[in-house]
Amino acid sequence: MSDAHGVARDQLRAFVERIERLEEEKKTIADDIKDVYGEAKGMGFDTKILKKVIALRKKDEQERMEEDLILDTYLHALGMIETPPDAQ
Repeated sequence: MSDAHGVARDQLRAFVERIERLEEEKKTIADDIKDVYGEAKGMGFDTKILKKVIALRKKDEQERMEEDLILDTYLHALGMIETPPDAQ
């Protein structure tokens, strides 16, 4: 086998090993997050709502406002709320 193939093989192995390590770290972090949600639930917090809060905090204010307006439009169209979004 030529040196080029050996180098490519070594690089490939290094990439695979790095990915495997990162996947293991990701699993560990996911387990830690699960534990924190469990702790919050044990303290009486609603974990489903906590997850929504986390998702909302990832978005900027403009994106949240846009989604809220669309949600209100859909809810109004389905008769689930009375006030149309543009009347607020």
